[in-house]
Formats: sequence, C-alpha cells, structure tokens
Amino acid sequence: MEKQGEETMEREQRRRTKSTVTLTDVAREAGVSLATASKALNGRSQVKAETRERVLEAARALSFTPNPFAQALNSTRTGTIGMLTADLDNRFVLPVLLGAEDAFGAGSTSVLLCDARGDSIREQHHIRTLIAKRVDGIVILGRTTNPRQSITAGIPVPVVYAYAPSEDPADPSFTPDNVMAGTLAADHLVERGRRRIALVNGEPSYAAARDRAQGVSDGLAAHGLSLLGGDVLYGQWTESWGRQCTETLLDAHPEIDAIIAASDQIARGVLDQLRERGRSAPHDVAVIGFDNWELLSAASRPPLTSIDMNLEDLGRAAARELFSAIGGEAARPGLHRLPVRLVPRESTASA
Repeated sequence: MEKQGEETMEREQRRRTKSTVTLTDVAREAGVSLATASKALNGRSQVKAETRERVLEAARALSFTPNPFAQALNSTRTGTIGMLTADLDNRFVLPVLLGAEDAFGAGSTSVLLCDARGDSIREQHHIRTLIAKRVDGIVILGRTTNPRQSITAGIPVPVVYAYAPSEDPADPSFTPDNVMAGTLAADHLVERGRRRIALVNGEPSYAAARDRAQGVSDGLAAHGLSLLGGDVLYGQWTESWGRQCTETLLDAHPEIDAIIAASDQIARGVLDQLRERGRSAPHDVAVIGFDNWELLSAASRPPLTSIDMNLEDLGRAAARELFSAIGGEAARPGLHRLPVRLVPRESTASA
C-alpha cells in the first residue's frame, strides 16, 4: 500500500513539472518499451490499437510535450518548409512571402527562408542546404512573372513555384493573371465614358508588360475600340518614362481622354506631366496604373486607381498547394493564373 502511494506521488510530481517529462516517463507510465512509446506517439502502424491508446493516455496524464527535434528524427516529416527567393528586397516578393508564411503558420509549420539574390550557384547551394535539413517541401519564389528554369528534377520533396512560373508544365506554378489585369483596366475606363485610350507600357522583356498589353487590347476590342494611335508604347518602368510618353501623346493626340500606365510608378509620371501641361486628371484625362503600390497610388495627386495583383492571396494559394502535395494528394500541374482586382480612386472619375 505504501509503495502504491509513493508511485502516485511520483506521478503527481511529474505532472507538476511537465517541462521535465520525457518519453521514458511516458513509456514507464504506459508499461511499454521506449521504442513502442515512440512509435505510438508518432502514429506508426506497427503498434496495436489498445497499446497506442494506453501510451496516448499516459502522455495526456503526464502532460507530455514531444521534443520537436527528437520527433523529427522519428518521423518522415519535420514540419519545416523551405522558401527560396530570387530577390528578397524586391517589393513584389515580400507580399507573396507574407501570404505563404501566413498559411504555413496557420498549420504550425516552420519556414526556412533563403535568398539566392539572383545567383544560380547560390540557389543550388540553398537547395542542397534545405534538403539536408529535411524540409517537407519547397516554394520557389521569383522576382518577376517571367518563366524560370525548373529545378524540380532530383529534389526528393514537393516543389511549388510562385510569382515566376516554372518553364516545365509538369510543375505547379502560381502567378497573377496579368491579361485579366489589362482587361479590367480597359473595361473600367470604357465604363466611365472614356473612348480615346492609350497605353504607356514597361519593358517588353517582361512577361507582365506583354500580358497587360494583350489584356488591354482584348478589353478594348470587346467594346469595338482600339488603342489610340494603334501602338503600345514600350519603355522603362519609371516616372520619367511616364512623363516622356505623356508629352508625346498630348502632342500627337490632343483628344486623348485616358491613359493606362503599366505600373504605378509610370502612372505617377503621367500624372505629373498632365499637370505640367495644364490637363486635369481625371476631368480631362483619366489615369489608371497597375500593382496598387500604396506608397505611390494612395499618395498620388489625385489618388491613383490601380490594379492590385492580390500577391498575398497568391502566396497563400502556393502554400496550400504545397501542403496538399506533402499530405500525399496529387499535384495540380501547370500554370495557375490567379485573379486580380481593381482598386478605384479619384484618377478615373467619369468623364
């Protein structure tokens, strides 16, 4: 009887000091070997149902908290995800990263972040490091929407591409729908009574510039319209380019009543030059940008209507796809273009 009382006191003491409870304590409490207790807590199939339940009951009674490092050694999963970026300082990368990390955090998953800085050798080094750390999967996050070379072959865990899609159609890739973005911009201006619309674009080497131009042209065509002057003005992603093109457009087409700028930065230059020429936005010329970079769009004069790429949603979608693949679900290969949205402000009021 005295011995039984001592054992009860010992168990109570272990409960009060749960931070010191070990797997050995759980095994002793359940009356099983250390190996059996480990298998039961890690969901291994070699343990009988009644034995597993006994071990789980002992763990609950002792308020046992598994050591995550020891648990990783005894499990095929480590609860860690690798995120490999091409350029961490890029302003488009951060919101995608935050969205993905938010989704991973909701599942109590740790994220190991690596920045390749646009260097393929550094990228390969980071991949080897992530694999050595036994991550459950990897998100490859690009700095532009230009397709990039696939690195999936030879990687033993699921890989998902975000923002910059993989060139391999067998890989799951998530990128904003820039064609849709261009169409939204055209539709918005036409709905506000604008008919003489020009496009001031960025560099043609960027897929985003080409896709947005296609969307604008398709959107105008659906309304029986075409770009003023019939041309897309490709150039730089800068305010100075926006000012230069606006000057040219006002000289060649004084009847112009709307300008689509392929980025908020270009749009700021457009607005500045309109003001210099004594043309009011939006009364004389409506202006719309892309990316909804609030540092520029909300602070413009007047505040700038812009197309938001929903980058945090894109990051979350990529994370969910990776979780599904890690969980054993079949991957959804191919390019997934995610919806974007228009954020209206004063720069596109009705004519």
